[in-house]
Amino acid sequence: MRTFKALSISAFSAIIISSCGTADIVSTPIENIDKNPLKVSELTKAEKENWGHLDLVKDTIPGMSVDKAYTEIIKNKKGKKVIVAVIDSGIDIDHEDLDGVIWVNKKEKPGNGVDDDRNGYIDDIHGWNFLGDGYDEQLEFIRILANGDKSNPDYARAQAEYEKESPKWTERKTRYEQILAQVKSTHETLTNHFGKKDYTKEEVNAIKTEDKGLQQSVQLAKYMYGNGLDSLQEAIKELEDGLVSINERLNYHLNKEFNGRLNGDDPNDFTTKFYGNGNVKPVKKSESHGTHVAGIIAAERNNGLGANGVANNVEIMCVRTVPNGDEYDKDVALSIRYAVDNGAKVINGSFGKSFSPHSAYVREAIAYASEKDVVFVHAAGNDSKDVDTEANFPDDNVDYVEVSNTYIRVGALAPKYGSGLLASFSNYGKKNVDVFAPGASVYSTTPENEYDTKGGTSMAAPGVAGIAALIRSYYPKLSAAQVKQIIMDSGLAIHSKVIVGGNSEDVRPFADVVKSGKIANAYNALIMASKMSHSN
Repeated sequence: MRTFKALSISAFSAIIISSCGTADIVSTPIENIDKNPLKVSELTKAEKENWGHLDLVKDTIPGMSVDKAYTEIIKNKKGKKVIVAVIDSGIDIDHEDLDGVIWVNKKEKPGNGVDDDRNGYIDDIHGWNFLGDGYDEQLEFIRILANGDKSNPDYARAQAEYEKESPKWTERKTRYEQILAQVKSTHETLTNHFGKKDYTKEEVNAIKTEDKGLQQSVQLAKYMYGNGLDSLQEAIKELEDGLVSINERLNYHLNKEFNGRLNGDDPNDFTTKFYGNGNVKPVKKSESHGTHVAGIIAAERNNGLGANGVANNVEIMCVRTVPNGDEYDKDVALSIRYAVDNGAKVINGSFGKSFSPHSAYVREAIAYASEKDVVFVHAAGNDSKDVDTEANFPDDNVDYVEVSNTYIRVGALAPKYGSGLLASFSNYGKKNVDVFAPGASVYSTTPENEYDTKGGTSMAAPGVAGIAALIRSYYPKLSAAQVKQIIMDSGLAIHSKVIVGGNSEDVRPFADVVKSGKIANAYNALIMASKMSHSN
């Protein structure tokens, strides 16, 4: 599942056109939320890096009231350790903000080449790596086309998708290259004008000149500043990073000739399952998605380092399953079963795709997790689509008949309350998206002791997984099904209308795009969990 950059492709395109609890704790009064004044000022640096933990009433920012939950509810309470499996790309288990919360399989002796716990996975000390040494992969519909079986019921749809996507990304590459050349030329012009590379926006805004070339450079620089960039050097980096992603899309994801499967396993043969290895780390620094997701859930709290996770008392089980491309159904199904069988009580799945040839096997694994009292939290997807009508896998239902009562699908919020509450990229669905949570511009851990801001429903799901872990830690008698119900029922009900799918002409009541009609709230969830636990 791809993440999103702060400056959109459409914004870059415009450049060419324009310039070339307890009894005394009271739940948030949700009936009064929509009477609050909207926040009009820009978020501070501290707010940007922690907005998902803030409180809508107190801060006028649509966070999950995590900080308030710790201050007013958790305080000095002691919770039970909860294992949360992160099925994702590799995770930097040595990161300064994660190294103290990584799960250790105490039944396994490191490095002896023996399956000490007899679970079939040798030296699975911190989890398992189903990808082996692989990372770059095709998209699922490209695999369908590469297989060449025109009798496949998905073949025609896959061909139509290819004919749409391939020229789009080829054109996008050309456009990015043009814009990058233009921004680099502008930066060179301004560098020569000032005699330095680190000129400021104030200095650019102060330029008065009759030189047409310099005027054009100033105009473009101002446009960049107006789109939230502090310098042209930052714009160049974003464009270069964007080109890396575009080239990956063309060279790997949409390339029918590419084969990224390096673990020696046949992904269509479900009789084999013990493949891969115990190395759960990323194969390269840019493989950062899993580390970012893990940090949202469980980055060590209040240790003076870069980020705070939602949950304390958590151990992260690392299950490397998601490549740079589409995950294989077999890997996903086995990952869920591995997590369940090795003690995970919450599973986070920040991945998804539109084609799933073996969806039944994955659905069986989701049902298995439900039977074993495990919460499975899944990201809704980043296609601005209604998943009630356009499938996004994995799902937990066939024709709306659910196989699990512990599967939670999560859409993404933006950090601005009001009509722009829904992240423009987020999928939605009155029947198939359960709740929304902070997902746009979320700050968290990345490999090699670094931190970054990423956006996607990939970032929203782990926030909810963190709430699930909190409930299971402090109220361990509650079942996984009860945890799901608490998260859905305890959220803040949003009664106002919101822009859907980034389309300003599509404005609907929030309750029409999500099953619960609510945004996740840790504070309220813990209050409800306390009441439900005492009534059991």
